Amino acid sequence: MKMRSKVLAAIVGLAMLDGASLVVAQQPAPQEASAPAAVAKSGMDVLKGAWVRPDGGYTITIRSIGPDGRLEAMYANPNLLPFAKARATQDGATLRTSFELQAGGYGGSTYELTYDPVSDRLKGIYYQAVVKQKFEVYFLRK
Repeated sequence: MKMRSKVLAAIVGLAMLDGASLVVAQQPAPQEASAPAAVAKSGMDVLKGAWVRPDGGYTITIRSIGPDGRLEAMYANPNLLPFAKARATQDGATLRTSFELQAGGYGGSTYELTYDPVSDRLKGIYYQAVVKQKFEVYFLRK
């Protein structure tokens, strides 16, 4: 008798699961994802590639993104310079990047940029440490 009730319970459970899948199948298809939702879905990989600042041709190239948000990235002005620090963070659908330069006379200059999925741009503030000034800047995908 115990075996029979276990089999009956398994059949009822399967029937319930089958019914649940029918309910899911009958739901309407989701609407097209908005740009921020699409960014959150794709993750930080959208940041990979070359980005050029149109007001001077400066380039940031992001090769890879570690699980901790560290970026393997280089800066070109047009000479290649390594970033002392390069990191990406995600706050909901918002992707932020932070870059610090120490080489080539930049001595602590930073970029604090946010990814704009609508325009496919990195935009934000460039702090030029040598002259102690901040500038609004943006980078386009190259």
